Amino acid sequence: MQTLRSGRTVPSVCDVAELSDEALEVYADDVAARVFIERLVELEQFDDAIAFLAHALPRREAVWWAWLCARAAAGEKPLAPVMASLEATKVWIAEPTDGHRRAALDAAELAGIGSPAGFAGLAAFLCGDTLGPAGAPPAPPGEFAAAKAIAGCINLAAAFDEKADVGARFKEFVQKGIELADRTRLWTPEPTTPSAS
Repeated sequence: MQTLRSGRTVPSVCDVAELSDEALEVYADDVAARVFIERLVELEQFDDAIAFLAHALPRREAVWWAWLCARAAAGEKPLAPVMASLEATKVWIAEPTDGHRRAALDAAELAGIGSPAGFAGLAAFLCGDTLGPAGAPPAPPGEFAAAKAIAGCINLAAAFDEKADVGARFKEFVQKGIELADRTRLWTPEPTTPSAS
């Protein structure tokens, strides 16, 4: 059974990603994660492919994926609050400090959490240790809260432009996620080094 670099197996990612029954029927024992995603895309089960990748990728890289899709959805001339949200999220991706994480949320709220740019900023914020203000007792987000926001962002971004071919947009955005997974070597666990005797 394939183990991803996160240490999770494909079935365990399917569980936490809460994939549909239809997607689980597509999964076959020992199928590689990349092949599974490609099968989901062929069947146009885009929500499931996005949810799987959002839960499988490392958080920072997954937020980057959400940002890429939100930026595409924003178009050539985004409104100032949307652009500010995208910029704040980009700063967190480049340097994921707590201050940048909180700034991403502030900008996301101004852009509107219901927008792809706002959703991407929210996803960055949910990658932190606490939902509370700085200095307050910790109030950790759920383990997969960021992944849920990332999946929501990408789904929204794909359907955001009513004039666009939504199916083509979904395929394009899933392909971006696959390319990111390839780049981060998600599918290939680190080789184990023999212990010194």
